[in-house]
Amino acid sequence: MFALDNCIQGTIEVGFKLNKEGKVTYATVTKGIGADLDNEALRLIKLSSGKWQVPVGYDTTFLIRSPMKFSLQDYGCENINLGSVGLAINRYKDEVQSLNKIANFYRNIEQGIENFIEEEKIIALKDELGVDDHFFNRKIAIAEKKINQGDLQSACEDFKFVKYMGSKKADKLLAKYCK
Repeated sequence: MFALDNCIQGTIEVGFKLNKEGKVTYATVTKGIGADLDNEALRLIKLSSGKWQVPVGYDTTFLIRSPMKFSLQDYGCENINLGSVGLAINRYKDEVQSLNKIANFYRNIEQGIENFIEEEKIIALKDELGVDDHFFNRKIAIAEKKINQGDLQSACEDFKFVKYMGSKKADKLLAKYCK
């Protein structure tokens, strides 16, 4: 979502291990961009679990390194300034920290630890980041696409993200898919 909105594209390298049944047992970004594409590359590798054909005698301790190229053709990103992409990646990292702060606040409330002094700051931070109904609807739509792709785990992570941003919009979907 962030990469598309900010014309971030490029190649991410993922290292992963397979067991004899072709299931991914370990995956990590070995060379990333530093934005949400890194997580998407990991998600795609994990989604391929069980679909690999492993040769007889394959050494399962071996790390396979796979490049994944993300390209935004026909999105108006052809003439984007690389400096603005770098700034967007830095902004992404800052936003992740802010989103984690918001999530921690709402997790604490769920655990009965309330901080009303902090609540005004959290609401202001949400407004500054654009964490609103449109943001939640977009995140839920992406999660529903992940369900259609057979990626229930990532979809549930997205539904939980919506919950921990202080919204109840994904509660029914959490109850339905993420028990």
